[in-house]
Amino acid sequence: MSLQRQLDTLLGAVGTSRAPVPVRRAETPSTALKEIDWVKPRSVWVVADANGHELAEGLSRQLHYFGFQVFQLCWDCALPQAEAPLAVLFVPSHSVAQPQDLARIEQVRAACPASQLFFLGVRSEIDPIVVLMRAGIDVTIPADEQSSTVLSRVLDLVQTHEQEKHRVLVVEDSRVAAALIQRTLAEHGIDSHAIGDPGTLLEVLRDYRPDLILMDMHMPRFNGVEATRVLRQMSAYQSIPIVYLSGESDIGMQVEALRLGGDQFLIKPFNPVLLAAVVKTKIARFRETQRSSRVDGLTGLLNHTAAKARLQALVAAAVEPARITVAMIDIDHFKSINDTYGHPVGDQVIRGLAWLLKARLRATDLIGRYGGEEFIVALPDVDPEMARNVIDRIRTDFAALLMRIPAGCFTRPSVPESRSIRRSMPLPD
Repeated sequence: MSLQRQLDTLLGAVGTSRAPVPVRRAETPSTALKEIDWVKPRSVWVVADANGHELAEGLSRQLHYFGFQVFQLCWDCALPQAEAPLAVLFVPSHSVAQPQDLARIEQVRAACPASQLFFLGVRSEIDPIVVLMRAGIDVTIPADEQSSTVLSRVLDLVQTHEQEKHRVLVVEDSRVAAALIQRTLAEHGIDSHAIGDPGTLLEVLRDYRPDLILMDMHMPRFNGVEATRVLRQMSAYQSIPIVYLSGESDIGMQVEALRLGGDQFLIKPFNPVLLAAVVKTKIARFRETQRSSRVDGLTGLLNHTAAKARLQALVAAAVEPARITVAMIDIDHFKSINDTYGHPVGDQVIRGLAWLLKARLRATDLIGRYGGEEFIVALPDVDPEMARNVIDRIRTDFAALLMRIPAGCFTRPSVPESRSIRRSMPLPD
């Protein structure tokens, strides 16, 4: 019942997150979601030699269970005449690649240039891994990590949302220089906004919310280093990347600028390719840092705080008439799993449910780990009956999922229970 009270509190908070105003009631048909909207097969090829067949068969079953379309191939057979897969798993019976292995990898890489290539069972040594990378392998996985690591890495390839466009704030008092910088960024698909007066910096940061600041050194009123020092004193901007782009050639000044809060120093005139590469790399690392603060480390799902914030954002962004069905899920008798098999196996069970939710729900759905073995999902534009059917299917499938342990495997003693699909919540206007 404590879980029920938590959900009631959450729904109440979301329901009052926006001030209600009178709205015109209109009856509209509910969104008809076909099966393909919920389960979208993603192709994975599993290439195994004769002695690796057993492991390949087990991986194929697990991948299929999590919603992937799997093609099992022998080491020498022809490649499928189909769309390039999301990933290709090479399952050899030896830990060091042979010449024929490398030739096969090169063949697959040429046929599937955008696919992620995995090589399983490699020794944890630099030389054999470098050889595989040169042949075209993207990821090598040691033998003792194969099953769980492969599933996790392949599921991570499935993007749950489109990447937001990079946003850069250009702080530059020269209009000509600012225009050149913005044109260069635009040519590389980077959005930008320029200001000539650093005195408006804080106001613009709040409105534009950039991923990176390109800062000139010498400007009216105060210089770039002083502006950077101000930002670094504010918690909201302590980690945002700040790259100086200036004609300042004095090494001592450059070093001092970096010591006082800058992340990198580029000299004008700049190389367009280098500028774009620096911007994209810094933003990627910044976003990854932000992501790590919002994501649960065990499952890769949104954590408790981020899940509630995302739910509030879904409500705020919805356009009437719209509904969101929210469900809380937990794993029954989970304590008995920890007591019987140990906490590492309990973690494996939690990850299994997280992976199944990611595989079976849509990219637009919210999936979060609420705490312990509790999960929260939110399904936009879905009525309660459809949501119940979807969650029940996941519940049944998870109950039948084999959990591997050193002594063998087991199934859940009881299925995870959808404690509450409360209602299809009308969103306040």
